[in-house]
Amino acid sequence: MTVRTSAGAIISLSAGVPATFDGAGYAALTYTALGEAVDIGELGRVYTVVTHMPVGNRSTQKLKGSFDEGKLVLALGLDEADAGQILAQAALLLDTPYAFKILLQSTKVLYFQGIVTGFKKQIGGVNKVTSASLTVDVTTSATGVGIILV
Repeated sequence: MTVRTSAGAIISLSAGVPATFDGAGYAALTYTALGEAVDIGELGRVYTVVTHMPVGNRSTQKLKGSFDEGKLVLALGLDEADAGQILAQAALLLDTPYAFKILLQSTKVLYFQGIVTGFKKQIGGVNKVTSASLTVDVTTSATGVGIILV
């Protein structure tokens, strides 16, 4: 496998979650592309480290605790007429998760669900594009299924 650029990657969202948390369940949804994305950011599972320090041997034992699928912060060129950005701003006002799809240049797809927790606009200076940042906190299904790659 070779490395690639992020050119051509497309992020989309759907105003619902899949019936099943697998490729088929996510693929059955209808998605709206999020226009003018300039940086999709990072996401991925991170575990909390739980420490145990028995006094008898003075060592620190480390164990995996709970995990968090992360927070995605996307940089966008603000487009007030873009259907994806309009949908994302509507999601900000709701507590329910939405489904997300990231089509990579390799044609692999990342699927996940998340709650939109921020949509901030940045006006900037004379030589800057008016932009926005979209924050999505990635969630899991009730059984712990988070980000999947198909």
